Amino acid sequence: MFRWANPAPCSHGRVFQAPPGTWTISSVKLRNDFHSLRRSSSIEPQREKHRVRTAMVKAVVGEETQLKLAEDRLEQSSTPAQVGLLIGKLSSSLDRGFVFDIVPTPLNDAGAPACSLVEPTKDDKRKGTKPKSQSSDSSSLSIDKDWVAEHARQVSRMLVGGMKVVGIYIWASESAFKNSNITLCQTVMGVAKAAPLSENDWDERLLIHICYSPRRWTCRNCAVASNITSSSLRPCDFKMGRVLNSLQRFRCMYNFDIRLPIFHKNLSNVQTFSEALRLGISVHAKDLKSAKAMYDGNLVFNNDLCTSDGLHEVELLLPFMKDTEACSQKEAVGVLALSGSVCSFAFLNPKEPISQAVADIKDDIITSLQSRLDIICDEADGETGPTETGGQQARDDTGSQEARDGISSGTPVFQIVLQSFRETCSLSLPRRVFVPWLAGTFVCDYLQPSETFEVLKDRCVELLSMEAPTDDSAILEPEIEAPSTVTKSFWDVAVPFSSASRSCLEKSGLDTLRGESSRKSIESSNVNIMAAVIFLLLSIIVGYVLIFVRRS
Repeated sequence: MFRWANPAPCSHGRVFQAPPGTWTISSVKLRNDFHSLRRSSSIEPQREKHRVRTAMVKAVVGEETQLKLAEDRLEQSSTPAQVGLLIGKLSSSLDRGFVFDIVPTPLNDAGAPACSLVEPTKDDKRKGTKPKSQSSDSSSLSIDKDWVAEHARQVSRMLVGGMKVVGIYIWASESAFKNSNITLCQTVMGVAKAAPLSENDWDERLLIHICYSPRRWTCRNCAVASNITSSSLRPCDFKMGRVLNSLQRFRCMYNFDIRLPIFHKNLSNVQTFSEALRLGISVHAKDLKSAKAMYDGNLVFNNDLCTSDGLHEVELLLPFMKDTEACSQKEAVGVLALSGSVCSFAFLNPKEPISQAVADIKDDIITSLQSRLDIICDEADGETGPTETGGQQARDDTGSQEARDGISSGTPVFQIVLQSFRETCSLSLPRRVFVPWLAGTFVCDYLQPSETFEVLKDRCVELLSMEAPTDDSAILEPEIEAPSTVTKSFWDVAVPFSSASRSCLEKSGLDTLRGESSRKSIESSNVNIMAAVIFLLLSIIVGYVLIFVRRS
């Protein structure tokens, strides 16, 4: 069941606080429904341009257990055509691709399959006198490319480190496949745009053809960095084997605290709330990339291999911020602070170095932050109702304050210009939970405090075509147990201040800071005066004693 969001009223402003151990950003329900594709102008996520890796994998290994089960399921379904996603990994160090499972794309809004077989029309048949056996060879595939791409975007949010949407599969006859190369390439390119692999994106995805007459599996590399031509599809070696049972497991609980200044409004630097958050995540991604790592207490080197079994704990060590940008009171009107904890899992092939697991964890952390923001922004796009402001005085003076700031009460929270806004609100971000998947691996999803595990199970069944866990205790919620040092607000925008306005300085807390400094200086002066008085009294007393002794 793909569900529509029912957003609750949320407030917007500058200071965002939450209970200990929780993520915060919005009080609305946080799931952009799969059907929202029909409302969205674009399914492509807002990301920076990627550097493209031009090499292609030389061979692909599929998990035999899962692919055989999928083949039996397809055979029993008696459907003439089906399209779905490949869940796996492309390894640059091994020049190999791995397919862990295949996931069919669900029915679209109209209840129709995303892929169907198109027979030649009557007019086409009249043009020639081909026999019936030959006319059936002219059938082709019709694919809802946007729907498949949206499915890939949703599924990519549910995958952890070392697992990605690496392409698509097609269940069709040999003739229908050959007659639909352009359509298939366009579908693969749509999936690649909706679900990028990593920061250093590949220029290829995989296309697996499961032919039912004759029965065989074939794999092709599909180039996605150029225009579609006859050479976009290239054959690739494919075999089945045991992949999942040999994966090594890594886990990292990453605590972070990011602070960015909000500058005065000008023509070149006007930021909405969502833009500021995206900037903060992208800036932190660059810092995280240079972080060193330790696993099980040992420093990670580039070519080290992991030789032990079990779950390995990873700790990321960020470098000191040497190039932190400084700004004066006149330049900034506030501070945007992001803090919290992200739990990340990564799964590694035993022949890959540990540094690859570290890179997968770093990518997973940033992807998780970006996914939570994308989910909320997608939900907020359709929100036009008034929002709740924090504090009784703010509620009483909402109309006059909005008039002064030039902000309508119907402005969605993520479209607010931070340089202009003067209100306070409390927003909550979804927490990440992990669901057991295949052979000791996990997939994840993001839940609001008001959502239950039943909602999570429904999404897992429909998006990943997996069996829902019957035991709720098997679902992991590590982000609930965040350390106390990061239990402050997740999004915390300091109250704006201006050198021209005394009231703004008071709101921003600058006067408090200066007051504390003044009190400290006064206290220090008082201590010095008291010490001088005491010293003077002691001197007088000693003088009288000496005079008395001499006279006696």
